[in-house]
Amino acid sequence: MIRLQKAIADAGFTSRRKAEDLIRQGRVFVNDKRADLGDKVSIGDNVYIDGKKINTDADNEIKILIYNKPLGEESTKAPNTKKTVFDNLPKLKVGRWIALGRLDINTTGLLLFCNNGNLADKIIHPRNNLDREYLARIRGKPKRKELDKLLAGIKIEGNLLKFTDIVKGRETTSHTWFAMVIKEGKNRAVRKLWNSMGYEVSRLKRVRLGPIFLPPNLKAGEFRYLENKEFQKLVKDF
Repeated sequence: MIRLQKAIADAGFTSRRKAEDLIRQGRVFVNDKRADLGDKVSIGDNVYIDGKKINTDADNEIKILIYNKPLGEESTKAPNTKKTVFDNLPKLKVGRWIALGRLDINTTGLLLFCNNGNLADKIIHPRNNLDREYLARIRGKPKRKELDKLLAGIKIEGNLLKFTDIVKGRETTSHTWFAMVIKEGKNRAVRKLWNSMGYEVSRLKRVRLGPIFLPPNLKAGEFRYLENKEFQKLVKDF
């Protein structure tokens, strides 16, 4: 027997923490009984969420895929959203794809998705301090002292944000390219850091999350499953 919230997460329905919220809200039933937090389930039990049965008995092979997000796609299925990153992903017979972090509509590049809510929640948890590496085209020519401030940290909206590494790349008459690493998964953190120094980010692309790099041959809008060695690198601590 396993705890109900873990069974729901393992089925890919949602994360374990969100499953606990659903149980507290009285939206989960096991067989014909409203579930309580702490309930356990075993093979043969029927689990319902909002009246819909979820398959917790299936042999759910854990899968993680990498997706190259194009410009203009949303990372969430919000109401009235026209185009989302989920539209190009393969259909699952059981459960759903859960994004390991998000990218805003104007940011391109690497996104990871997992069909196991419990594992997805563990990987992306803030305590893991996953590196997030980006390439950015900055309007202007930042000075060394400004880059040092970005590395030291700047308090923005109550949060201390900083890059852990910045490498200057190609420079044109009006723009400068940078590669940078940040551990914060806060919404638009990279853009906010550059904006705090008075610079506009005209292009932004994520190229790495933890040990996983965006494959150079993966075109925008395409996906592929992680190879076994990549999968093991990502999940080795979980």
